[in-house]
Amino acid sequence: MIAAVGLLCVLIALGAAGILSWRGLAAARSGEVNRKLLIQPAAVLLIAGIAAFFWLELAIVSHDFSIKYVANTTSRDTPFIFLLASGWAALEGSIVLWGMLLGGFVWFVVRRIRDGDRLAAGAAGIMGLVAVFWFGLMATVANPFEICTAPAVDAGCNGSSWSPLAAAMAPLDGRGANPLLQNHILMAVHPPLLYVGYVGFTVPFAFAIAALWLRQTGSRWLEVTHRWSLISWVFLTVGILLGAWWSYEVLGWGGYWAWDPVENAALLPWLVATAFIHSAVVQRKRGMLQAWNIVLVISTFALTVLGTFLTRSGVIFSVHSFTQSAVGPALLWFLGIVVVGGFGLFAARADVVGSSPRLDSLASREGVFLANNLLLTLFAFTVLLGTMLPLLVEAFAGNQVTVGRPFFDRAAIPLSFALLLAMGIGPVVPYRSARGEIVWERIRPGLVFGLGAGALAVVGAVRSVPVVIAVILGGFVVATIMRHYLMRVVAVRRTGVGWLGAAGRVINHEPSYWGGQISHLGLALAAVAIATSSGIAVRQSVTLAAGESMVVDEYCVEYLGPFTRVEANRSVTGVEVALMRADCSTPLKVMQPRLNRYPHADQAVATPDVRTGFVDDVYLSLSSLTSGGTVSFDVFVFPLMWFLWLGGIVTALGGSIALRAGRRTRESAVELSNVA
Repeated sequence: MIAAVGLLCVLIALGAAGILSWRGLAAARSGEVNRKLLIQPAAVLLIAGIAAFFWLELAIVSHDFSIKYVANTTSRDTPFIFLLASGWAALEGSIVLWGMLLGGFVWFVVRRIRDGDRLAAGAAGIMGLVAVFWFGLMATVANPFEICTAPAVDAGCNGSSWSPLAAAMAPLDGRGANPLLQNHILMAVHPPLLYVGYVGFTVPFAFAIAALWLRQTGSRWLEVTHRWSLISWVFLTVGILLGAWWSYEVLGWGGYWAWDPVENAALLPWLVATAFIHSAVVQRKRGMLQAWNIVLVISTFALTVLGTFLTRSGVIFSVHSFTQSAVGPALLWFLGIVVVGGFGLFAARADVVGSSPRLDSLASREGVFLANNLLLTLFAFTVLLGTMLPLLVEAFAGNQVTVGRPFFDRAAIPLSFALLLAMGIGPVVPYRSARGEIVWERIRPGLVFGLGAGALAVVGAVRSVPVVIAVILGGFVVATIMRHYLMRVVAVRRTGVGWLGAAGRVINHEPSYWGGQISHLGLALAAVAIATSSGIAVRQSVTLAAGESMVVDEYCVEYLGPFTRVEANRSVTGVEVALMRADCSTPLKVMQPRLNRYPHADQAVATPDVRTGFVDDVYLSLSSLTSGGTVSFDVFVFPLMWFLWLGGIVTALGGSIALRAGRRTRESAVELSNVA
């Protein structure tokens, strides 16, 4: 019953997407745009997408193991929150979530269309085509409602049928969720946020392609999609942040970013989208970089498809496993269509997009924006090269090569320093052309502050040159932005407004600009945390018997003894370790690094324990617990780790503030214009 209704919802959504695409493109071509004819299929698409996801979740929470997806990704002892998360934890379910979110974006775009709006109608048609692909996957090679026809001996499903009318043979229990996916609550939150970011970039992509197709020059498509781009970027930022936090809290290797292909798959569209958001400012204000923005928005959308391919096709584990999956080739074909079709249309419309004004001077805010764009694009290309090279070499030459962390770090460090420098200079450089003495006057206080922060780091026994440089540049960015902001607040104060009122009105007057600067503050904090936690962290392996202790850095760890317990969905084996000051007498926390074992899983999941402090984090990860009574664990001390989480939150907060750009009040605009 559930399988039949669920598949029917998918087919209805597929049909609605096809109708929307046909009507949207036809209306855009003819110019006879009837809003009602587009709203109808968009509404059906959204309702059917929500219904398909609802029926999948209902099958999961009701333990309907007659459905292959449910039998292979859940079990009766899976906690409820992770049962819900199983709806997007594997390939077919994640595509259903993707389709539902796409239906939501399509609806919100279409409901704002006005009669006669050819650009919006064309964009709706292109979004319909994208929806045809995703719901087409669900209806064919990624059917989440396949019926189990051959249950496994112990649990799960070994054979299935696409037809919901096939004779079902449900196993008594499912195989359970991946242990890593049910080991921390963040895995119920992190993937959906990433998907919102991924799917959201369909909107600017669709409008850009429609503008090219219809030969509509100018920045109208940017104005229409500005909020959608920011919303997608904010969700992608938060998704990446929570993914790093999950890695830090769960995996036990003592880090938050390993340049893994899955991590890089999320970072790549974020880097290019960040470049796009910056260069879009220049086009909206000065009419420049029109062609560059088209390139960036096509690239961003293509990278979201590539990210899905990398994480959902199995190719990152083995190139040859890709050849055994029908979803992988479908995603690759779609990626090829996006890249060839998008850039082919761009080339065919070169006469339309190549007529924008040129830069007056590289020594201007536009020039800094362009430099920022080039750095972000180079960063993205480097990450893409390091991610794809091993896969391409294995696919075409049959050899296995590894591109490890040293490659990425060597490329990322200088590029990050250059980006920090651009973030500090950009806000204070005038448009069109800037005189050197003016720029120097504006950046000098921030530079002095940054050098002072670097000197304090050296005095504090920091001997890592990259860390000192990061502290200098991070301090420079923070001080320059804060000085600029305080000057504006003081100017508003002269009109008789209180400090808090003035602080708020400065941001309310220019939420887009100050939202960007707040994001820059967050990135500066995150850069300092990344530098300190990787450059001057302490790492030490410790082996102790019960009652023994050892001093690591400025802390003392004492092994108290082992413990075991049984929880709802797992058994836990761990050790208790007393964390104290270096004198081994001042207690701080009893820490419990542990191993979690799940039913139907062969290997235990090592889960660390973390003590977060204002100065540093102490991170304990269990290595082994012997029958002889000794325990081995790794101790990590990460300075200023909380800067990373705070910086990520502030970065996303800045993007959220920038969303208010269209809502500033007439009163604040008048007051600030009088001050200026």
